[in-house]
Amino acid sequence: MPFSHHSHSGQFCKHAKGTLEEVVLEAIKQGFQTYGLSEHVPRYGLDHLYPEEEEAGLSPDDLMKQFTDFLDEAHRLKSRYASQIILLVGLETEYITERDLDMLSSILLEHSSRIEYIVGSIHHVQEIPIDFDRPMFDSALRKFAPTAKTNVPDVSHMDQFLSAYFDAQFTLLKRFQPEIIGHLDLCRLYNPGLRFAEYANALSKLERNISFAVSYGALFEFNAAALRKGWNTCYPGKDVVELIRALGGRFTLSDDSHGPHRVGENYPEMREYLRGLRVSELWFLSRPPDGHTGPVFKRGLSPTRVPGEWWTHRFWKC
Repeated sequence: MPFSHHSHSGQFCKHAKGTLEEVVLEAIKQGFQTYGLSEHVPRYGLDHLYPEEEEAGLSPDDLMKQFTDFLDEAHRLKSRYASQIILLVGLETEYITERDLDMLSSILLEHSSRIEYIVGSIHHVQEIPIDFDRPMFDSALRKFAPTAKTNVPDVSHMDQFLSAYFDAQFTLLKRFQPEIIGHLDLCRLYNPGLRFAEYANALSKLERNISFAVSYGALFEFNAAALRKGWNTCYPGKDVVELIRALGGRFTLSDDSHGPHRVGENYPEMREYLRGLRVSELWFLSRPPDGHTGPVFKRGLSPTRVPGEWWTHRFWKC
């Protein structure tokens, strides 16, 4: 304690702020003991670039170079600050089309010695980003509407939308077995009051995904970013937390920072959320020591339980 497995910087993610080193220095300042660096993998089609001024004029080749530059810088920082913090170098997935998964396979093969873990996240449905803004989210929803006259899908079409999200997630999980499950219920970003129990097909797919992730030992992140996006909880919401627990899942923490100003943001609120849910165990990723006999993920890190009562750590009293 404390730790985060999911972060971004403006140096390598155009909708974030600051340099990667500034993010690391802020994590050290706040007393983080383990911090994961997990920039997005490249996108491969010009039509999939985000509609941000900063990405104007970029090409898929530019994004690939940006990602390899991230790996170079992350490992430089990992070495430079090794005496002050444990830095883990990973990535956050994109799945827009099948090509994204094929290219991710190539990246993992080429950089197998430099990528220590994966944050498995879905940000698109029907090739439309669902966490960029509300109009784009609604555009993705309308893909499942019965007619062009319907702006808000009825129950059955919301079920189809949610199911499409969870099907994409399952494809990602099966192919790559990410160590960290990123913002599991992002599909209800603009509908935080939505309850999956009301959508039978989507609920069954969510249960399938959780069960599969549990089967290979994945950690489900509590992601504090939901709090800055208007939720009164972290990702995942309470109903999903209870489902993960019922299926034997294990939890970790992430700030999903998008710059040094977001490092550790809303961690005190996240602590209270977890305490209210009586979450008694937290886990994090670590490099297994010599002689380690416990489980190890295929990329080499090991799930490690926080000893004792995690909520009493001095970090929370700062």
